Amino acid sequence: MSAPEPPALVVDRHTVLATAALGALMLLAAVLVIVDAARLPDTSAVVGPAAVPMPVGVALGVVGAGLLVDSRRKLPRAGAGRPWQAHAALRVLGLVASLVGFALLLPVLGYVVTATALFVAAALLLDAPRDWRVLAWGWALAAVVFLVFDRLIGLTLPAGPWGF
Repeated sequence: MSAPEPPALVVDRHTVLATAALGALMLLAAVLVIVDAARLPDTSAVVGPAAVPMPVGVALGVVGAGLLVDSRRKLPRAGAGRPWQAHAALRVLGLVASLVGFALLLPVLGYVVTATALFVAAALLLDAPRDWRVLAWGWALAAVVFLVFDRLIGLTLPAGPWGF
């Protein structure tokens, strides 16, 4: 005897439409980024100026198309739901405050410290589990981005008083 199937989850129509709108914006941004990257002049350097924007544009396009396809698939079974989560406005204000703090503290504390704080604040505001792993992932992400841009690509990021 098999177990009964769980009832299908009702997806909020507002969320599906917002996801579709974000996907469409990402596709538009992808086209703009790819066109701009294609217009960059060629150089004799090993890594040319389009080395980063071109893959970013392609990634934007892939993710945007995926969001549109997912939204199209979910729209027929989408229903009315609660379009806002509890304290959504406070979360948005918290994210904006985190970005402003990042911009103000970046020259003083350096990229790795301020980016770690930004990533941790964003994760916590978006309901990540509150344990040491959030800080570890935030620091790891900030350190990898710093190493890739500062050391591999050669784009200098603010180092702060500790040299990173």
